[in-house]
Amino acid sequence: MDTILRQYGYSVSDATWFYLSLLLIVAVFFRFHRIFSLRNLDVGLLLSIAPGLLLVQQGKDYGYAWLFVVTGCLLLRLFGDSLWKRRPLLEQNLNSAGMAFLTVSVFVLLISKALTEPPPQGTLETVRRADELRKRQDTSQELPKTDEDSAGPTTRVFAAPVVAASDIAVSGRSSDREHRWLVEQNAARATSVLAHLAVVLGLWFLGKRLFGDVNSGLAMATLYLLLPCTAIDVGKVNHVLPAALIVWAFVAYRSPLIAGGLMGLACGTLLFPLFLLPLWAVFYGKQGAGRFVAALGAVAAVLAASLLLTSADSHSFTKQIRGSIDWSSLTLGGDAAGFWSSYSGEYRIPVMVAFIVMLLILTFLPRQKNLEHLLGHSTAIVVGTQLWYPQQGGTYVLWYLPLLLAVVFRPKLTSQTPPVIVPARSEEQQLTMPTRMFAGMTWFRRRGS
Repeated sequence: MDTILRQYGYSVSDATWFYLSLLLIVAVFFRFHRIFSLRNLDVGLLLSIAPGLLLVQQGKDYGYAWLFVVTGCLLLRLFGDSLWKRRPLLEQNLNSAGMAFLTVSVFVLLISKALTEPPPQGTLETVRRADELRKRQDTSQELPKTDEDSAGPTTRVFAAPVVAASDIAVSGRSSDREHRWLVEQNAARATSVLAHLAVVLGLWFLGKRLFGDVNSGLAMATLYLLLPCTAIDVGKVNHVLPAALIVWAFVAYRSPLIAGGLMGLACGTLLFPLFLLPLWAVFYGKQGAGRFVAALGAVAAVLAASLLLTSADSHSFTKQIRGSIDWSSLTLGGDAAGFWSSYSGEYRIPVMVAFIVMLLILTFLPRQKNLEHLLGHSTAIVVGTQLWYPQQGGTYVLWYLPLLLAVVFRPKLTSQTPPVIVPARSEEQQLTMPTRMFAGMTWFRRRGS
């Protein structure tokens, strides 16, 4: 594939992908017979993200301002999502067979782009950390900062088997230095492809199991692959993996244990999934929240154990625990990159306060939540983090893109309520239950005679 499609990743630029995908997205998803419809508004908002990313790539500072405005419009759209009482099923301008063919075709093209382009520095750093985890080497030393957030222990655990498979695949074919370079390059590309595949399958299952419509799952997966923001950041596995885990948590939302485990893994990647935990705990209620938190604790213990494998002593382990998630974004000091680079840290205070107020409102209101509230509020919280995030805020579209597509394509979900958790009966109740049933049957027989 690298020989056949070698020129593809270099000749088809991100701007060309934008123009081509623009035509395909409009042809498939735009409602021509209902110009003023919610679907057309959503398609326009999704397409408006790409120009800002392209401007940022070209070094234009006003690209961040563009993304800041578009992110604010997306947040307003999510706030008004509950106001749209009617959610009719809107078919795409292509049948299910054509959608399936388009999904597979675009995924192959996206894979070729990931396999031919150099992996991002952040993904390579994650692969190196995964290799150190596999070899149980101490990783407490400082590594050079990259242009994107460093991944937490979850990404390293998921990448470790890929690194091992890549090591086996290229063994005995080159010198030690070249061998290590090939392992890192191949593992970084393969990990990115697998992360995108997890998102695509998660969106498909989300449409099939929760929306009750396979075509909606195909439509979400196709639009995810077609959007230019996916192609621009195709190799950033550190941003794709947490979104994939959150999507699968929605797929398994009826089981607080599974959903809690997946959310715990997502929290072990980057900072932003931590803001979703109070909302999910309130959604499940008293009984379900206990299981949800128990699963979070179990996953946290497993991730901490993975850090023990790369710690020489207790000091090294403590240092890795503190550095597993980058907390510097919550501070007002430091060098900000992106929209907030031209302003001092004090200007972010009102935005952060507004975000905290929004977080509290979306977490506790309404008291009786259904899947519509959980999906819309989770997406709004992740989108809201982009407005105050100091490092490249607004450019991390892959954090919320799968969830935003689920909001766009969802039907009415008021009947999808939190699962009812029935407390387990005690052993005494379980033993006396047959006796009570036998006594009741005897009483009825006596009454009948």
